[in-house]
Amino acid sequence: MKRILSAIVLVMLSGALLSGCVEKQPEQQPLVNTLEDVAVDIVTLLMKNNLTSVYSFFNTSITSQVTAENFANIWAQQVSAPYGNITRIVRTRLTNESGYSVVYTTCNFSKVPVLDVKISFNSQQKVVALLVIPTLKAFDYLAPSYVDLNAFIEENVSLPSEHWKLPATLTIPKGTGPFPAVLLVHGSGANDRDETYGPNKIFKDLAWGLASRGVVVLRYEKRTKLYPEEFAQLQNFTVQDETIEDALTGVNLLNASPFVDHSKIFVLGHSLGGMLAPRIALQDTRIKGLILFAAPTRHLEDLILEQSRYLANLSDVNQSDKLAQLERQVMKIKNLDINQSEVVLGAPKSYWADLATYDPVETAQLLGIPLLILQGKRDYQVTMTDFARWNETFYNTTSVTLKTYPSLNHFFIAGTGVPTDAEYLLEGHVAGEVVSDIASWITTQ
Repeated sequence: MKRILSAIVLVMLSGALLSGCVEKQPEQQPLVNTLEDVAVDIVTLLMKNNLTSVYSFFNTSITSQVTAENFANIWAQQVSAPYGNITRIVRTRLTNESGYSVVYTTCNFSKVPVLDVKISFNSQQKVVALLVIPTLKAFDYLAPSYVDLNAFIEENVSLPSEHWKLPATLTIPKGTGPFPAVLLVHGSGANDRDETYGPNKIFKDLAWGLASRGVVVLRYEKRTKLYPEEFAQLQNFTVQDETIEDALTGVNLLNASPFVDHSKIFVLGHSLGGMLAPRIALQDTRIKGLILFAAPTRHLEDLILEQSRYLANLSDVNQSDKLAQLERQVMKIKNLDINQSEVVLGAPKSYWADLATYDPVETAQLLGIPLLILQGKRDYQVTMTDFARWNETFYNTTSVTLKTYPSLNHFFIAGTGVPTDAEYLLEGHVAGEVVSDIASWITTQ
């Protein structure tokens, strides 16, 4: 779950950084400096650690909530500590979002290769939001050592749908098929087909690694990635709309492929996709088995709160007000105290009411198909608490394989020390051991 919040909440780095809720200002004549010039000035001041001067650019919607000293502490703890200092400005890009002018300033940092400083301006050229987020820059992808580029080919395909045609990639081993196949189902958030986050491409690693071992892999653009505005206009949507319908279409595509052994179609769900995988299989009996990749067993809102508390505890900045507000939102979800027109944590009442009645473990017990359940012990988003319930339920079931990896995080990338979201911006790959374990398990089914 590229952070579990990102299923239904704006994706950004933890606490990075400030956003003020303000009424839109009336349109006025442009000032002399371009907004990109102003953004460069602000980032240059950040480079020089002149935070007092940066603070002077803020609109009252921020300054009424955060003092200059608070801002300095936030920048030090939530940006400088995990990512280092800004070392170079690479480029700027001006856009308009929700009525505000927004400048993305792509920067090199001393601890991570590149991030965007996203600055939103009102018509007075005052800053109403300053965020540090993963850059939109396309990183060069270097295949991990376990990939054999001569072992497979790729075809561009699409998931056919009346309203949501989704570009997809079919990765096909060379040789005489048909081959077993895996459909990759994303975690939360507006994911692309590679499940890209910063320099990392979890699904591309899996697709190329498994295809190198004789497995067809289908991955696709998520509906909320390709059609964000159209999806936002849906009323009373659920995870059926967000995830499940497209996964079922993907199974159809694999079942129609001449390269695929139709008796060996598997679904690999990551994070939210893993939580929903049993529900996907319940709707299509052609699915041979499931690979649950950091799959939650608890309610989504509980994980959102747990995640936020965890990251807040790592910071020296007092986030009690922010957590208290989140706790109130979580209680609204638990009580379904949500108006029909209201959105809580980015989703309507229908979304939360649907998930309130869903239990992935109980659903998995109904399936009677093989399961491979994998968990990284350094995962702070979906934790060993979730894995423990899978283990307690299935440890004596011969058709279920459970395995943990001590050094792996939520992306199944190796790391050391206290896990944080900062390490997601360091280039890595899904561990080769994981790819081998999945391929070996598939061949035994």
